[in-house]
Amino acid sequence: MQAVEQKILSRIYGRGRGWAFTKTDFIADFGEANIHQALSTLARGGRIRRVCHGVYDYPRYSDLLAQNLSPDIDQVAGALARKFNWRIQPSGEAALNLLGLSTQVPGRWVYLSDGPSREYPVGEEGRQVLAFRKAPLKDVGFKYRESGLLVQALKALGKERVDAAVIDALRRWLEPKLRHAVLNDTRAISGWILQIIKQVCEAAG
Repeated sequence: MQAVEQKILSRIYGRGRGWAFTKTDFIADFGEANIHQALSTLARGGRIRRVCHGVYDYPRYSDLLAQNLSPDIDQVAGALARKFNWRIQPSGEAALNLLGLSTQVPGRWVYLSDGPSREYPVGEEGRQVLAFRKAPLKDVGFKYRESGLLVQALKALGKERVDAAVIDALRRWLEPKLRHAVLNDTRAISGWILQIIKQVCEAAG
């Protein structure tokens, strides 16, 4: 059992601090009972942290504060998506935060999903809420994560709030090598959002 625990811990450490995971991430290589026991032991020993029902993380650590930081909600969402085989897409304030267009940390992170609508309290005392909202496939079916993030962030901002500074920030965020792929991926989007994405992509490098 100790060998399984060590192998699982090694894999967790290999993904780096902030990574969130469930037992599903190890099920291909280890028995379910062994995984459950290993994660429980590692959590009790402080090597990993339980952040919400069935989800753990390898906590990010602040040398300045000399303490673990709050869970990375986007990582937690990804872990749940892998567990349930959902396609997900950050929306609203979550999308703006991930793109650096908002410095406010939302208390409620909303992700669109092709799975059922569910909510999870995350972190100490469930101070943050991770909400999945069932959405049409067109909202979560992009080939590239960057495409969906752009679309949802622009929707959250609204046309009147998109100015030259926002477009410039999006250009810096989107890797130049992805601009052609993202433009193709979003071509079915109509109206002003597509026009902004064209501006971002055509000038991205």
